[in-house]
Amino acid sequence: MKKYIILIAASLLALTACKKDFLDTAPEDSVAPATIFESTDNAKLAINGIARLMTKQYMSSQGYNGEGTIKTHYGVWPGNDSSRPYTGFNYIHNFTAYDQQNYIVDIFAWFYYYKLISNANTILAYIDDASGTDSDRNYIKAQALVYRAYSYLMVSQIYAPRWASSNNGAAAAVPLRLEPNTEAMDKATLAEVYTQIYADLDEAISLFGNSSYVRPTADFFLPDVTAAHAVYARAAATRQDWGTVISHASAARSGHAIMGNAAYHEGFSEPNNEWIWGVYDAEDQTIYYYSYYAYIGSNASSSQCRTYPTLISKTLIDQIPDEDTRKDLFLVPAATNLYTASTGKATTAYANQVKAQYGSRLYGTSQIYAYMHFKFLCSFYPGGGSFHLFRSAEMLYLEAEARCMQGGQDATVQSLLQEAVTPYNAAYTCTKTGADLLDEVKLYRRFDLWGEGLDWFDCKRWNISIDRKSWADGGSCIAALAISYGPEEKNGWSYYAPLKETDYNPFFDK
Repeated sequence: MKKYIILIAASLLALTACKKDFLDTAPEDSVAPATIFESTDNAKLAINGIARLMTKQYMSSQGYNGEGTIKTHYGVWPGNDSSRPYTGFNYIHNFTAYDQQNYIVDIFAWFYYYKLISNANTILAYIDDASGTDSDRNYIKAQALVYRAYSYLMVSQIYAPRWASSNNGAAAAVPLRLEPNTEAMDKATLAEVYTQIYADLDEAISLFGNSSYVRPTADFFLPDVTAAHAVYARAAATRQDWGTVISHASAARSGHAIMGNAAYHEGFSEPNNEWIWGVYDAEDQTIYYYSYYAYIGSNASSSQCRTYPTLISKTLIDQIPDEDTRKDLFLVPAATNLYTASTGKATTAYANQVKAQYGSRLYGTSQIYAYMHFKFLCSFYPGGGSFHLFRSAEMLYLEAEARCMQGGQDATVQSLLQEAVTPYNAAYTCTKTGADLLDEVKLYRRFDLWGEGLDWFDCKRWNISIDRKSWADGGSCIAALAISYGPEEKNGWSYYAPLKETDYNPFFDK
């Protein structure tokens, strides 16, 4: 992915009066649309440019890198099922900055996704006039539509109410920008946002079908028709549109079989066939300590990983049978005297034992904590590697959840769940029904997809509380992160729009 073009970043917040370091996010290779869209060959570089925006250095604070930041700072850390022995990011872990409109965590997702939307809008505005084949134009346009739909799904999940609290979508959500301009604009309703997401994906799927181009395996970082179906399934689940979830979750899995046990243990930083859509990273394009794995890789050389590893919730993993081979990727101690009671830090003897057993999944100076993970491994130091946005397992769980919500399909749900679990526990069978079956689907979704950026978003759409347990209360959180809050607290789990938007846009104040 060495050749790419990034278009002008025409979002409101990118053009408002603000600090210079906030504005300096456009790369030196930005060029004007008239030059880009002379041909479809150039337009393909613009599509590559959006892919590049998903993994590059942003802001002046380490860790802000595109989709990796969305996974960690918005999906994993504030969720129910992970913790870290670190208090420096409490405002993220405990979701206390939702109303701090000048905090970086409040600003970033808005800035980032509208940057992607702006680039997609520019492509959509100009692609029809580019010289080239209809097949190429259709494919490029379809990809731009997927980027826009995905970005609106994500930004609305972060800044708008959950569907269950939105008065059937009537609540205000986010500005719905469909043209490459920066005119002041009011918030659209959540229903209007989802209508546009669906329309974009319907058109994208049709255009993919009208193109003869097939995405090469090596281009996993670019969306194709299965990615469009995957975005559709996830969007429909957040909207509680269960019939739509079922049809698109099934279609998204086409050609993407569940990875086996060996692949699951390879560290998630190299693509495999289960990946539906991912983010590319390579050593010759590294962003060093801004990288995704520099904040979650168990073998990363960054201090954030060596000193403060990410831990799985004890209350979650205790529910998983020992026969499940995925459980081997987490340090589950046999006794409580192997670690410090208040922090989870391993005793010296136990740490030495763990390093001998898991040395290849650790950095030489890594600190050892009970319930730390060995699931995510960087491909190169300090924390580089590719990662997925969607994989087939998520689609299986979404379809199973949707069929539970529709009711009367227990046998089908049991079969889907067994398809997801038996590659890692051959003896697994499921005979649960009704509400117990839905709980089983959610349990294995949480475990299988742990650390993949979905935890907090799932809790929000499921309308359930955050309830983390301290070590003293039988969990795996330091006291500062052992918090609880309900679905309707903290602005219904919706960040306020950043001041960099509201200071410019007269239509709304947060």
